[in-house]
Amino acid sequence: MNNNLALFDLDHTLIPIDSDYQWANFLAKTGRAGTTPEIAIKLNNELMDKYNQGKLSIEESAEFMLGLLKIHNPYDLSKFHEEFMQKVVRHSIKKQAIDLVQKHLNKGDLCAIVTATNNFVTTPIARAFGIPYLIATEAEYINGRYTGKFIGTPSFKEGKIIRVNQWLSTLNSNFDDFKKTYFYSDSINDLPLLEKVTNPVATNPSEKLRSIAQQRNWKTIDIFENLDDNKS
Repeated sequence: MNNNLALFDLDHTLIPIDSDYQWANFLAKTGRAGTTPEIAIKLNNELMDKYNQGKLSIEESAEFMLGLLKIHNPYDLSKFHEEFMQKVVRHSIKKQAIDLVQKHLNKGDLCAIVTATNNFVTTPIARAFGIPYLIATEAEYINGRYTGKFIGTPSFKEGKIIRVNQWLSTLNSNFDDFKKTYFYSDSINDLPLLEKVTNPVATNPSEKLRSIAQQRNWKTIDIFENLDDNKS
């Protein structure tokens, strides 16, 4: 059994962008969002504002984000995602984030990304980091098409704890089996899982999370201090 468990949020934690938001914007700007670019971008911005305020429901997010998968066939989606990785994501994967992950991997820690963003968008990103496990909101896929719905418990807010527990159970393990458990996150939405681990790390935190981290004497790191960040 690994000595430690290291969990990482993805958006604005390991990458200085929100992959869900950027994927929707990418599809909108390339005319692939199923509506006019202006309407899609406006809705995407509204959802991001709600997320930053901690007021976004997973159902509201999924209706828009997973709906973007429903309107395309898998072949086109994979083509679009390759372009998205090349033009948007790869230059957002920074050495300091790779080094943070590698530090845990080198120690033999059990590592996973735990993200609310759906598995279609995030699987290639997790692979780029070399992280072997991904816990994401699972997009339903039936008869060769995405349905626009999610299955199981979304990996969002308290749902992240449920999903991590489910994943650990498949490894015949649980939180108590580890000497230390880490969770790196930027978001107030991740407070439940941050409170669950022994070593919460506020990573590039929002103002709300930074304030809580200071009050509770949690470790705070800013690995993208000198990079542009469009999330409050």
